[in-house]
Amino acid sequence: MTAASFEGRVALVTGGMGAIGAAVCAALRERGARVVAADGAAGAAIDTVDLQGATPAVRLDVTKRAEIVSLVSRIESTLGPVDLLVNVAGVVSFGAAQTLDEAEWDRVIDINLKGTFLACQAVVPGMKRLGFGRIVNIGSVVGKNSGNARAWIDAAEQQRAGNVAYGVSKAGVHMLTGFFAKELAVDGITVNAVAPGPIATAMTTSFPPQLQALIPVGRMGTAADVAAAILFLAGREAGFITGEVLDVNGGMWCD
Repeated sequence: MTAASFEGRVALVTGGMGAIGAAVCAALRERGARVVAADGAAGAAIDTVDLQGATPAVRLDVTKRAEIVSLVSRIESTLGPVDLLVNVAGVVSFGAAQTLDEAEWDRVIDINLKGTFLACQAVVPGMKRLGFGRIVNIGSVVGKNSGNARAWIDAAEQQRAGNVAYGVSKAGVHMLTGFFAKELAVDGITVNAVAPGPIATAMTTSFPPQLQALIPVGRMGTAADVAAAILFLAGREAGFITGEVLDVNGGMWCD
């Protein structure tokens, strides 16, 4: 099967310099899209970055509405309307719900959920003017299964697997996806999410081997696995799919 073309498309990928974000950016560029990678960890300031460059990387705090709006405005004035937003920016958190620090809860919810919400809001006006758009958010199996750790078997697993703040933030992303999907369908905009299981990245280096052994396909996922699912939902051919949360978890969770 021939890979879908993204020629003429303008994409913004938050978290674009992490493992999954970088894989998405590379795949989109290979297929002809103009891609801007935005990340809180690195990149040039919004008002100085050369968006005409081959691989523009922008430093962005997704919890700041003004920064996101400024970046989208710059992209629109330089490259054209953003018709594809991929919300990858996120952080993981560990530990038991009963002892989770309030500041850690706020940090995770702000980046994972509020950041996704603000980025979606920022691109909607341009997509509406265009009469077309694709938004793909990153959820998680932990937002569906109340966590991978089995505290009734081994309490120590909770110290090495995503905790309640992470799971709640991702469950919120799933619900947010549905609300935006229903509101924007009439405008030619689809909004979907990909819910990965354990993916082999820097965020999962401590994932317990006992839990890895429970993945039916026999391995952890890769950034390429997630990128492939995102590109499917981001393609023009997926126009009749919206509000979907697509599981990419090797069979860990089926619904």
